[in-house]
Amino acid sequence: MPEILLHYIWEHCLWADYLQQTTDGRRLQIVSVGEHNLNAGPDYSHARIRIGDEEWVGNVELHIHSSDWYKHNHQQDKAYDSVVLHVVCEADKQVFNTRGEAIAQCELQFPRDRDYLTGMLTEAMRMDSAESRIGCAQQLLDDPLLLTEGWRHLLLHKRLDCKRASIERLLGITQGSWEHAFYISLARNFGFHTNSVPFEELAIATPLSCLRKHRDSLFQLTAILLGQSGLPIKDLPLAREYEFLRTKFSLTPIDASLWKLGRIRPQNSPERRIRQFAYLLHRSEFLFSRVQELQEMDELVGLFAQEGMSRASIDILLINTIIPYRYAFAIDVQSCDSRAAFLRAEAMMRQIAAEDNTIIRQWKAIGQQVHNATDSQALLHLYQNYCQHHECVNCDVGYRIFFAQQLRQ
Repeated sequence: MPEILLHYIWEHCLWADYLQQTTDGRRLQIVSVGEHNLNAGPDYSHARIRIGDEEWVGNVELHIHSSDWYKHNHQQDKAYDSVVLHVVCEADKQVFNTRGEAIAQCELQFPRDRDYLTGMLTEAMRMDSAESRIGCAQQLLDDPLLLTEGWRHLLLHKRLDCKRASIERLLGITQGSWEHAFYISLARNFGFHTNSVPFEELAIATPLSCLRKHRDSLFQLTAILLGQSGLPIKDLPLAREYEFLRTKFSLTPIDASLWKLGRIRPQNSPERRIRQFAYLLHRSEFLFSRVQELQEMDELVGLFAQEGMSRASIDILLINTIIPYRYAFAIDVQSCDSRAAFLRAEAMMRQIAAEDNTIIRQWKAIGQQVHNATDSQALLHLYQNYCQHHECVNCDVGYRIFFAQQLRQ
């Protein structure tokens, strides 16, 4: 059986009617299959599973045979240490990560009828050929207004609330420090999806208090952050400075293997982004407070503007960090009415260009208008939280299609 079919079975929950268990006999419940990773690393990220009485959140890797784990040398790749479940058709070998820890495995149970699988393979090949994964694509092509402005408005509100919840969880880790939480979130988004995880790990491993003591020196800030990344420092003076500061603050760098270096444009290389992040911290000591003070969009853009930082990159930081933090702070600290806080956030997003990625291009291909960031954020939330998980029954578009079909009967 080709691996593309196993991916299709996993992602479309064709296993749902079958009892699943690990190869060592523990009950397995798949709460969420996670997000398909199109870059290097494990196949699915942010999956949620329950093994026995324990719930795990992490990455999932899929193979036809367990032994494929070793054929691909995952046992030597630290990027796969975060795998919480190895899903296979045939478990012919126990697998271990780089730390020698056994990884839970599941021989996935699903319909095995040959004709059924042949049909599924055809569909999987069709899906893999970059055609739309939006289930109601044809209906929306016929009637784009099935996706109403009201539903978009609510989807944007839901997305901001999800980001607010993530901020509140981070505040719990940082003992309620908005500055520290903001620093970690901003670092994560400086990774621009591809390297968001190692950038976040870099911020967690490098205390903000340590950076503030050397904020006046861009050289020292750059040395600390580059050194903490675990990546080799080619500049000898920077390397020497890091060794001095590492000893001074008892710092431990993160694992360099976390960084994704392949298929990345030079302007998005980890080293360049780390240098840009250091420059931003050098310019503003209390960055979150500064972000709160600025009211005009041009001022906020100017705060992040620097050589090599495109307006599109700044927009991503505004959408994913600045606006969500202002929204959360307005509600949680300034006791602002949630609707008023949302309207302010929405007004800011209307001034930002829509994101351009594979998901947004799918929506455009089926006739959906994407004017600015309010549209792209709403459509991203719709795709990631409804379309990908086949939550049509909870989607306003799905309800309208179902209602129209009922009227015709």
